[in-house]
Amino acid sequence: MNASANTTAPSPLDLRFGFFCAIAAHTLWGLFPIYWRQLGQVDATELVWHRILWSFVMLCMILPVVLRKGNLGGYQAFVTAVRTPKVWAVYSLAAVMIAINWLAFLWAVKNNRVLEASLGYYINPLMNVMLGVVVLGEKLGRIQWVAVAVAAVGVLVMSIAGGTVPWVSLAMASSFAFYGLIKKKTHLPAIVGLWFEMAVLVLPAVLIIGSRSVSGEGAMIGSTSAVKMMLIGGGLVTITPLMLFAAAVRRVNLSTIGILQYIGPTLQFIVGAFVFGEPLDAWRILGFGFVWCGLVIFLVSPTLRLRLASKQVSLSRN
Repeated sequence: MNASANTTAPSPLDLRFGFFCAIAAHTLWGLFPIYWRQLGQVDATELVWHRILWSFVMLCMILPVVLRKGNLGGYQAFVTAVRTPKVWAVYSLAAVMIAINWLAFLWAVKNNRVLEASLGYYINPLMNVMLGVVVLGEKLGRIQWVAVAVAAVGVLVMSIAGGTVPWVSLAMASSFAFYGLIKKKTHLPAIVGLWFEMAVLVLPAVLIIGSRSVSGEGAMIGSTSAVKMMLIGGGLVTITPLMLFAAAVRRVNLSTIGILQYIGPTLQFIVGAFVFGEPLDAWRILGFGFVWCGLVIFLVSPTLRLRLASKQVSLSRN
């Protein structure tokens, strides 16, 4: 059997389904603040531990069903990964980064900083670029450097206007950028990788939640049934968009995925400014404007480079 037989293009139905999954995933991520704001009485740190615990529980229920059908390599591939120390080492680092990201995000939601959270996700792609340059030795074109510089001006404007560095945004962007960098060293499917990450963190989560419950301070003690159900449901809320995203990336090209990733922070911006009524003064609008311009320049830079290259070729021929 030749190689081309194994690389059949997805059908139009598959493409539509993948596109729907991508939009659904990013829409859910964008609307996350509304869900977590309903748990405003729960400490952000404890909320992170609950999110870890119930995500792990949900994954332990879902993974056997998926693996039993032979998907994701089946049980054999999963057992091989569990027995590999390097896998645990890499995913332990990833687990730390995603825990920091979740903590910064939930703190922002609870403290009326959703706009800063959305800014963090806007900055994240550019932070990925900088890590690629510094850590992986990747090269940037002149236009891409302009994009990074313009976005940096936006962060500087908001820092000066606000009298402080938007550390929540930077913490979210940097932790998720390092998370992505670490994940480059992994080969497991997304949902299996998330199981490893939650498995690393679940023991401290159980210990901390248990100790707080014993002392009478835990969110599960004395809270309403609705709060308890939302804490447990946080696991499903966490893994659902990930599963949708995993389905999307198998069907939709990465350039489309890259554009759609801005649905999430845009919805978070709308939620923060117009649903939660967070202050949106002229300086913050100006700062966001610079960041948005930087992103637009970065996104169109491949097209601009191709046009410049084609012009140079045509000039050389003349």
